[in-house]
Amino acid sequence: MEARIVQLPSNEIHVDADRIVIERFVLRDPSLAAVLAQREPADRPAVVERALKVGLLAIQDVATSMDVDMVRDQFEKLLRASEQANARAADALDQVLRSNFADGDGRLPRTLEKFLGDRGQLRSFVGELFDETKRDSAIGRLQTLLGTYFDGDASKLALLLDPTRQHSPMHQFRDEVARGFEGIHERLTAIEAAAAARAVERARSTAKGGDFEDLLESLLGDAARGLGDLVDRTGGAVGEQLRSKKGDFVVTLDPARTGGADLRIVVEAKDRAMSSRSIREELREAKQNRAAAVGLVIFSPAHAPQGIAPFDVRAGDVYCVIDPASPDPAVLDAALRLARLLALASLREVAAEIDADAVRSALAAVRAELEALKGIKATLTSMSNSAAGVQAALDRLREGIVARVCEAEAEIRMSGSRPGRMPPMP
Repeated sequence: MEARIVQLPSNEIHVDADRIVIERFVLRDPSLAAVLAQREPADRPAVVERALKVGLLAIQDVATSMDVDMVRDQFEKLLRASEQANARAADALDQVLRSNFADGDGRLPRTLEKFLGDRGQLRSFVGELFDETKRDSAIGRLQTLLGTYFDGDASKLALLLDPTRQHSPMHQFRDEVARGFEGIHERLTAIEAAAAARAVERARSTAKGGDFEDLLESLLGDAARGLGDLVDRTGGAVGEQLRSKKGDFVVTLDPARTGGADLRIVVEAKDRAMSSRSIREELREAKQNRAAAVGLVIFSPAHAPQGIAPFDVRAGDVYCVIDPASPDPAVLDAALRLARLLALASLREVAAEIDADAVRSALAAVRAELEALKGIKATLTSMSNSAAGVQAALDRLREGIVARVCEAEAEIRMSGSRPGRMPPMP
């Protein structure tokens, strides 16, 4: 017999927060009443309370289990439905892939074979397009077109580039170039004529002498460098004589080598013809005007007196020849050294001690060396294959020239080293 609660209306059960209040609760069940009758009257309220708790907890567990089972059943049904749908979709996709991409029977292989196969439309089209045997193919038309423009003397390109055809662009270009060269030729002819006229006029004027003096100023500066001597260009300045500008350059020797004496060399640059008498008079006036002990006159080859090339000593002065077109610094250096020696020899304290024969011998040896140097230089212009050997010979001759001049300077140093004489040259 099922237990049944009687006399328990719904308004007699109250749930207030954490409390359950049941009023006039009656449970009609003989078996359950027998179980509770076995308990002591004092224990019966606790037993009833536990029974109520156990019953409510059981009901809660049963409800939760029923919810989980229902969810599990629904999920399994959904999973089976999903698997069936996936299987159907896989079968459908397989059928679609096979119908489109299967080897041989697929739409794509059949389409590719139709267009790209050995007998496909593309191969046939390309074959016809580039068939050299067909004139209407692309390659045939291209060959015809290229032949028309580039093949043979009758091609359009040959006709366009033929300078002999009157109306071709190259013919016009040739005419323009020819006219341009004619204009250049006329201008060059005019320039050469003007240059020749200026050269003639320059040769008649003092400008040529100015150019020659500019060259000599540079060479004299190089020769005096390192010796302590001073080079002054004095051609435009008045000297010690009234209104006289004689003396183009003045070389003042280092006082340490002259015993403190003011010893000078006057240099005259001559790029014009002069008589021997006029040269001697001009050197005498130049030495007086510049208070110089020795004169050094430098000629260009076209205006040099006979027998002085490359240099000579005449009447106590030094004559030298320098070619403006190809100046040789060694010649001017040797001539300047000789002039310095003569200037030093002019000092009264040294003159008595100098061996004149030794100095003249050294000067003669220098002239011989320079003459040999001049001959080798002339040979060098026609012996290009043996230029290295000739250059070595030139170097040896230059060393010989310096050695000869040093011998003459040694005579000066020996005389200067004696007591009471001027300081020796370095």
